[in-house]
Amino acid sequence: MMNVVTNISIPAILEISKGAVFTLERILKQHDFKNVLFLFDDFTFHNFREDILKSITFAKIEAVLMPADLDILDLIKRAFELPRFDAVIAMGGGMVIDYGKYMAFTRRSPFLSIPTSASNDGFASSNCSLLVEKKKTTVPAKVPYGIIADLEIIQNVPDRFILAGIGDLMSNITALVDWEFEEKHGVDQVNHFAYMLSKKAVNSFIRTPMIDIRDPILLKELISSLTMGGISSVISGNSAPISGAEHLISHALDKISQKPAMHGMQVGVATYLMAKVQDHRVERMVKVFTRTGFFDYVKGIGLKKDEFVQAVEMAPTIKPSRYTYLHDEDYRKKALELIEEDDFLKSILM
Repeated sequence: MMNVVTNISIPAILEISKGAVFTLERILKQHDFKNVLFLFDDFTFHNFREDILKSITFAKIEAVLMPADLDILDLIKRAFELPRFDAVIAMGGGMVIDYGKYMAFTRRSPFLSIPTSASNDGFASSNCSLLVEKKKTTVPAKVPYGIIADLEIIQNVPDRFILAGIGDLMSNITALVDWEFEEKHGVDQVNHFAYMLSKKAVNSFIRTPMIDIRDPILLKELISSLTMGGISSVISGNSAPISGAEHLISHALDKISQKPAMHGMQVGVATYLMAKVQDHRVERMVKVFTRTGFFDYVKGIGLKKDEFVQAVEMAPTIKPSRYTYLHDEDYRKKALELIEEDDFLKSILM
């Protein structure tokens, strides 16, 4: 039997530090990027564009403020209206990061991701969440060539952006149990290297002191762990190492909720629910969500019990080709019972 050799793309640049955005001059020189498309969202355009562009003399920069709510056809059109660039950089929230990632992918240009928050792992993943025929859809792209996370910027975002990232990262725990469940039922095969990387990522974060969610040590660990999770999904070729039934609940909530919450908030609460369903590492989950203030925060964001019930029932239809715990009727019933009976969930869901 032949040995299988796996080749995957990983970021060539990883900068996580205070003032990281002002290392761009050095980075562009090192990688000989002389002609760069730099995409901003409204916040970064008005707060950082001028200082960042002043700090770069090596490269010619085309700075573009990207409007909200562009669909995939808009992005393709914009990508091919522009000349070819040595690299595409996007700085801001998840939307502009996804725009830059996809535009770079269509033009086969290296992409540098500069997230202004750590609210999910999208800044490091190979996928984008884009509007396709007016529906949010996950579409493939490439893992970023570079990730530049400035802790000074990320330290100053509202709490919800950090807590959402914690909720998203903790889902690695339940996602991995779902992946094993799928393999046991002959639906998928676990890639053990991807599994290991995802597990190490979340465990590394769990061991971090959690006295202050703005502590640079915690933030650096959170960003590093989210990055490792993103890479684990590249290795496996799917999202299974970082996305299980808890993400299906969140995707269902996006469809049915009158006012969906942030992705990481929904995922975090669904992760706690699934840890109870799986009877796996519940105590550790409670400690992290209590110490970081995640549980206290989500009590005030208006998550509705009836919508969570609907989302659990709908979850298997979101990805019918998978076989998570919620694809099993008995475990689905257990989840619905927990929504009614669990003390934490009763305090969170209205």
